[in-house]
Amino acid sequence: MSRALLLRTATALATGLVLATALTACGGSSTAEGSDSGAKGGGEKTVTVYSADGLKSDKGDGWYDKVFADFTKKTGIEVKYVEGGSGEMVQRAVREKTNTQADVLITLPPFIQQADGKGLLQAYAPQGSDQVNGADKSADSKWTSVVNNYFGFVYDKKELTTAPKTWEELLDAKYKGKLQYSTPGVAGDGTAVLVKAMHDFGGKDQAMDFLKKLQANNVGPSSSTSKLAPKTDKGELLVANGDVQMNFAQSKSMPNLGIWFPAKDGGKPTTFALPYAAGLVAKAPHTENGKKLLDYLLGEDAQKLVSEVGGGFPARGDVKPTDANAIELTKLMAGVEVFEPDWADIDKNLTGYVDAWKSATGS
Repeated sequence: MSRALLLRTATALATGLVLATALTACGGSSTAEGSDSGAKGGGEKTVTVYSADGLKSDKGDGWYDKVFADFTKKTGIEVKYVEGGSGEMVQRAVREKTNTQADVLITLPPFIQQADGKGLLQAYAPQGSDQVNGADKSADSKWTSVVNNYFGFVYDKKELTTAPKTWEELLDAKYKGKLQYSTPGVAGDGTAVLVKAMHDFGGKDQAMDFLKKLQANNVGPSSSTSKLAPKTDKGELLVANGDVQMNFAQSKSMPNLGIWFPAKDGGKPTTFALPYAAGLVAKAPHTENGKKLLDYLLGEDAQKLVSEVGGGFPARGDVKPTDANAIELTKLMAGVEVFEPDWADIDKNLTGYVDAWKSATGS
C-alpha cells in the first residue's frame, strides 16, 4: 500500500481542556499545567506533547498509553499530554511562541506543514527516521510520520445491512439528519473530506457542487471527528467521516461501527494517507527530552505495537507486523485505490478551499 502524506483527524477545540488523567480518545482534551521552564538540555524529567486525537484511549489501552508508559519507565521522563484538533494544536503553539510550552507537536497534514511554515518546528531526524518513506517526512527533518493512517468513513452496521458504495448514495432521503462530517479547516478529517471530494469529482467546483447538495442531509458542523463514531454506533447517525486507525480502534468497543471508502458513481473506492506526523518544537523547554521521545516513538518496539495496540500502520518500512489487527487492516484496504494529494497546493490554498466550502454549504 502507498504511504503518501496525509492529514490526521482533528477533534475537540481547546476550550475546556482538562488534565491528561481525564483525557479520552473520543475528543477529550488535556493540558499540561505548571510546565517546567528552562531545562533546554532535558535536565527536568518531563516532556510535553501537543497532539491530534486518536492514539490515546479513554480506557488507557491506546498506543500513546502504552508507549508513553514504557518511555517513562525506561527514561524516568514524565509525559505531559495535551490533545485537541489538528488546527487548534497548531494555533495554540502559535499563541505560545513567546513562552513555548510544547516540546513535541504531533498532527496531520496539512497542519504539520502549516506548523513548519509558521516557524514552530526545529530540525531533528529521530533514530529510525531513515526507514520512513520520503513522502512521509520533510526533506529538512522538521517532521516525520510516527504512525501511518488513511482517511475513511464509518457506517452503522446494525441499521445498514451493507455499507454505501458511492458519494451519490448519500444524497438519498434516508440519510437526512443521519449524516455528519467534521468541520473542514478545524478538524483534520473534516479537511480530508474536501481533499477526497476534490479528487473524486475532478476539481474544486465539482466537489463544492456535490457538497452543496449533500448539505440537505448533513446534521451540521462538528469540531470533533472522534465524537461521530459513537453516534454512528448508537444509530444516531448512519454515516460519518473518520479515519482507519481511529475508527478501527473504536470498533473494538463499538460493535455496530463499520469502515468504508466512498467512490464516485462508476469509479473505484479511494483514499489517501493521513499520517500522524511529529516534529520537535522550536525553542522547546525540554528539547533533549523531546528528542528522546521522538527516538522512542520511531523505535522498533513502539512501531511493532502500532497495529497490535493502536490499530494503525507502522511509519517505518522495515517493521512488518503480523498480528491479527495487521492482517485485518490489510484486508480492509484491499481494492481501495490510494492517491497522493498535492499537499503543497493544499497548504497554499487551504483557506480558499475552506471558504469555498462555507459558501457552497452556507456554513
